[in-house]
Amino acid sequence: MSEETPVSVTLQKDGDVAVVIVNNPPVNALSWHVRQGLKDNFEAALADDSVKAIVLRCDGATFIAGADISEFGKPPRGPDFNAVLNMIEAASKPVVAAIHGTALGGGLETALVCHYRVAVPSAKLGVPEVKLGLLPGAGGTQRLPRVVGVEAAATMTSLGDPLPAAKAKDLGLVDALAGEDSLAADAIAFARAKIADGPRPTRERPVFGDAAVIEQLKAANAKRWRGFEAPYANLACVEAATRLPFDEGLAFERQEFMKLMMGSQSAAQRHLFFAERQAAKIDGLPKDIQLRDVKKVGIIGAGTMGGGIMMNFLQKGVPCTIVEMQQDALDRGLGVIRKNYDASAAKGRFKPEQVGQMMGLITPSLDLEALADCDMIIEAVYEDMGVKKEIFGKLDKIAKPGAILASNTSYLNVDEIAASTSRPGDVVGMHFFSPANVMKLLEVVRGEKTADDVLATAMAWGKKIGKVSVVAGVCHGFIGNRMLAPRQIEAQKLLLEGATPQQVDKVHTDFGMPMGPFQMSDLAGVDIGWHRDPNRIESIRDALCAEGRWGQKKQAGFYDYDEKRTPTPSARVEEIIDEFRKKAGIEKREITDQEIIERTLYPMVNEGALILEEGKAQRASDIDVVWVFGYGWPVYRGGPMFWAGIEGTDKIAAALEKHGFTVAPLLAEKAAAKAGF
Repeated sequence: MSEETPVSVTLQKDGDVAVVIVNNPPVNALSWHVRQGLKDNFEAALADDSVKAIVLRCDGATFIAGADISEFGKPPRGPDFNAVLNMIEAASKPVVAAIHGTALGGGLETALVCHYRVAVPSAKLGVPEVKLGLLPGAGGTQRLPRVVGVEAAATMTSLGDPLPAAKAKDLGLVDALAGEDSLAADAIAFARAKIADGPRPTRERPVFGDAAVIEQLKAANAKRWRGFEAPYANLACVEAATRLPFDEGLAFERQEFMKLMMGSQSAAQRHLFFAERQAAKIDGLPKDIQLRDVKKVGIIGAGTMGGGIMMNFLQKGVPCTIVEMQQDALDRGLGVIRKNYDASAAKGRFKPEQVGQMMGLITPSLDLEALADCDMIIEAVYEDMGVKKEIFGKLDKIAKPGAILASNTSYLNVDEIAASTSRPGDVVGMHFFSPANVMKLLEVVRGEKTADDVLATAMAWGKKIGKVSVVAGVCHGFIGNRMLAPRQIEAQKLLLEGATPQQVDKVHTDFGMPMGPFQMSDLAGVDIGWHRDPNRIESIRDALCAEGRWGQKKQAGFYDYDEKRTPTPSARVEEIIDEFRKKAGIEKREITDQEIIERTLYPMVNEGALILEEGKAQRASDIDVVWVFGYGWPVYRGGPMFWAGIEGTDKIAAALEKHGFTVAPLLAEKAAAKAGF
């Protein structure tokens, strides 16, 4: 080995068994020097006549956890991974993989070329590549059907979920379970016992099972996989294993892998993998900042939002005090939480006694004074500045010193709310998304005076309760809703010019969004934020609200709905749009789908550029995280700012200019350089 090659693989001997040990912290990823070390040490063990069997194991917390993602897209170094795997598989002595922690992706593919596999009960094995828009590209799709059969191989590769060791043993993926604390010794003993049997090359084993399961998987996951390429490519490779000789199957797998690897979907999914982790980092704050102690949480408002927020904390065993103004509202809110938990228990998510324990952590009250002993208080009342300022003014006198005072506002100025207290440093925005016990996004809004430890504590608690937290600055609508506004405005204008609600919505759902602007409006409630005066009709929305077309809850909004909430185009809505069109003197024309994209999605990118310029988001990838986790932007498009780079910032800027928009300086700069964000 050359001097600059790190020594991450070593060789030990236990009598007639050689033990090859990988040590590449933190997760024993298959970096180039690991591949080099595997090659060198296996060659040495195979050349040693006194060695009769070989064990492959890892030091540290885990077996090989997978490929080294940081090497993706860089010039190759060290030996080819497939060549190393083929050498291990062709070994003339039995090879045993000793698995602890996780054997994922390339880690499992390494274990698959070993002739036998031993694992501790706590180990997990799987091929999660599909979650990065890829497939196991080193024989995983060809070897798995030979070890676990077509059904398990198709399920594992297309869904990407890891298996616990016991389940892997039932499937034949693991040959024996070792003691949790005696893996090294147990694996050596197992290897010694296999000397007489000799090697068992996986490639020589027959594929078994019924390929019909592949079509069944496609049918069962059609909705979940809509728009994604990788699940189908994984299944095509497993299907190829059922009809092609091994080496031809490998060639087919390689071809499919390269298609995905070079495509935009995998690039988008890999971008999000890193973006999600990056979002948790707060620029300018020391990593070791002392967090505030939070042992008890207070919630103001027992409605859908307040109840949903509280459920997150209850599930982590945190005692909560919830305050409402009226007893019936409090009872109703607690009833909804109980019902949600009971439904989850019926599905097996919780044991009935856990539901009792969580409900037992709640202290209900009609008095704000009950929040005096809470370490963090989250206000989740009606979106009205006057109401929020009044509540925070009262909290200022009630809350103990050092308590974090958070507002679950989706639009309002956190600095103005903080100014109604004598402790603006303790105030932060925590914008949960509805339903708050399900949706993963949390926008943590940093006010001008929000203390660093308050911001860091809010972000850390977001992570603790299973949220993907993103720091946002103070502006109307923060990151997500601010970018939503231009989309909604343009969608309304398009109706007047000749598009229909169903055309605009279809363009968005074809793009990969879960719903379009008008479907979203009907679901949320067309009347949200309406001025409530039926005689003041200044927009299409006003006209709908004045007629009681408030959306799905009234079985009428931009669409008509049946009792199952199935939408159909509405003749009445068409009439209302026609009336407004005539009043505005607008000539109806044909609107293309491309124009809808240019006028609803491109302005979002433009707004995102302004948000970055103004420092209201820390980084472009944070904006992508907000839109993927909060609004259902398709994962395979990577978020609006990533997508802008794929679509072409120059193309976006030119189209915005054509439609009369002012192009954000940052977008113009990126367009001139033909660069992404």
